[in-house]
Amino acid sequence: MRWFDSGVNLTNGKLYRDVEAVLERAAAAGVEKLLVIGTNVRESADAIALCDSFPKQLLATVGVHPHDAAAAEPNFINQLRELANHENVVAIGECGLDFNRNYSPQAIQLEVFEAQLALAAELQLPVYLHERDAQQQQCDLLARYQAKIPRMLAHCFTGGKKELARYLELGCYIGITGWLCDERRGLELQQAVLDIPADRLLLETDAPFLLPRTIRPRPAQNEPCYLPEIGQFLAQLRHQEVREIAAQTWQNSLRFFTK
Repeated sequence: MRWFDSGVNLTNGKLYRDVEAVLERAAAAGVEKLLVIGTNVRESADAIALCDSFPKQLLATVGVHPHDAAAAEPNFINQLRELANHENVVAIGECGLDFNRNYSPQAIQLEVFEAQLALAAELQLPVYLHERDAQQQQCDLLARYQAKIPRMLAHCFTGGKKELARYLELGCYIGITGWLCDERRGLELQQAVLDIPADRLLLETDAPFLLPRTIRPRPAQNEPCYLPEIGQFLAQLRHQEVREIAAQTWQNSLRFFTK
């Protein structure tokens, strides 16, 4: 089986300090392709540098996360535009709104997010979306750009059926992480994944975060090599063969991240 990890924070120090071994363990588990998430201009540049070192395995996004919105420089869009010229950059993001933690003021989050939507439309690149407790405001903005942006991914979706339906109305792909395997927080998501169309489904670890709680013994941190655990759990919920999940999400990821 071939797996595509559609979201890993490989520039995070917990993974970056041992990146070659992380990628070797991923490959041994069948995780052949990984998308490295950019969350600000510096980390986006670092993600590109990793792609240069491991071009057969890695792709990247470039963007400014809502947590980093307040720290974005006035010319951040020009910086992202330049970074997006790299051949391995396949989406703008991680961008969006996070009104749960509000590490950046909401008004600034909205401004920085919309600027990135406009950039994605200009460059005809997909957008890689983050959202917490801000779906109405996020979807209102997405609806304005829906016809201008080729594809949109609701990264690390953790909601229920109602939230899923809204993103599907906008034509979004849906990224599922190890949150699904959480017997405490993942119950709504476990019901919602039954409604995701097969051609809209992507899998991601969001490593080093969101380690699937079904793994025993419990590792110290999440890694891309644990992506098949999410696939296995999802297959059980959807009453599908694991090979079918692997093949479908592989093809969906290639389709989404192809320029």
